[in-house]
Amino acid sequence: MAYSAALNTVYNHYLKTYSQARTSRYDTHKKGELRRIYNSIVEQNRKSPLFLLDNSKETHEFAISLKENARDLRNTIASLGGLDENEILNKKAAFSSDPEIVNVNFIGESDNVSDAPLFDIFVKRLATGQVNTGNMLASNGAVALPVGAYSFDVSLNETNFEFQFNINEGETNIDLQDRLARLFKNADLGLTAKVTEDNGYSALILEATNTGKTINHDFQFTISDEKTSKSAGAVTYFGLDKITREAGDAEFLLNGEPKSAHSNHFTVEKMYELNLTGTSYENSPAVKVGLKTSTESISENISNLVGGYNSFLESALNFSEENSKSRLILSEMRGIARLYEEEIAHLGLSINDDGLLNVTDYAKLGESLTQEPGGEDLVSTNAGLQTLKSFTNAILRKSNQITLNPMEYVDKKIVAYKNPSRSFVNPYMTSAYSGMMFNGYC
Repeated sequence: MAYSAALNTVYNHYLKTYSQARTSRYDTHKKGELRRIYNSIVEQNRKSPLFLLDNSKETHEFAISLKENARDLRNTIASLGGLDENEILNKKAAFSSDPEIVNVNFIGESDNVSDAPLFDIFVKRLATGQVNTGNMLASNGAVALPVGAYSFDVSLNETNFEFQFNINEGETNIDLQDRLARLFKNADLGLTAKVTEDNGYSALILEATNTGKTINHDFQFTISDEKTSKSAGAVTYFGLDKITREAGDAEFLLNGEPKSAHSNHFTVEKMYELNLTGTSYENSPAVKVGLKTSTESISENISNLVGGYNSFLESALNFSEENSKSRLILSEMRGIARLYEEEIAHLGLSINDDGLLNVTDYAKLGESLTQEPGGEDLVSTNAGLQTLKSFTNAILRKSNQITLNPMEYVDKKIVAYKNPSRSFVNPYMTSAYSGMMFNGYC
């Protein structure tokens, strides 16, 4: 347990610092998929030579960034229709007539597109979290509390937490407000904290990250020092218990019917994923939400593919000067792209010297996906698009390979090769990625 907890702490540190910590439904796997991954690891271990790794901090950063960005690229491709070779880039895209009020994403299956409704939504108010705004105190004035140890209790999600701190001689109000803000931030309880200043006065503002009304409680969080273990008085002095905005649900009209939600992020009919980002004006029309045409959907999928592919390459470019093996990744990805360069050029795409993709001609891209005069939809038969699907599958295979074994691209020295006639599984290979971080952390 101690090993797992410590390793999780280390991994999260590198993940938050050097990569985008994002998860999606494509990070879940069926038993058959996990079995194939396990068999692939066993096969790699069986053939891998014994080597010594460069155990520097830079190598740790590079390995974490590489693995997570490769996983992110895989998830981007998966979100464009799935991982099946025939379904790639076939995802339907949804539209919102006013993205500044409602962002939408289609999450339904390709076989139930005909059931996806067209609907109107009028946003009356957004879901909000509770806000406590403290007392405005003279920023550079000395704290008007005796020097000593203080504490207060925070009740959040039916759990109590005690915060302890010291007030030192000559400490100013803003110094202590900044320190309390950092205390809340480091605790990571689901509360954000910041200090606001105005004309020489400052106050500490606390806001719940969750939105919506709580079912069994009047407030999302409460702060008190009535029964705390150290000296009391800080809550009243700083005004930490002053609620200036109560939590509220999102309120909207869906096809004219009043609805509410605890969050600004929710689904409709299990087909649309909505994110409310603004409110509708009183006399403005409702926002229309529905599915784009096949041509528009494919064009959007290609744009998302270009963005995901370029994001991965740019992350590798950031390490190209520090890690020589990162140039191997760039070379391999560029090699894949060059194989399809001529064919995808017919879709209005180009590849620059760094291997990055660019949509150089949106008109040409649209024309390549339009229907023939006879009405036949070329989305499934267009030769250029089929080539682009093959290119996407090649990228997917490479991203899976990198995710499975990022250590292939870090600096290391080969000590001995396996005996080809008597190969065996080397357990060290599978633990190298996590083990090098844990050993360095200890």
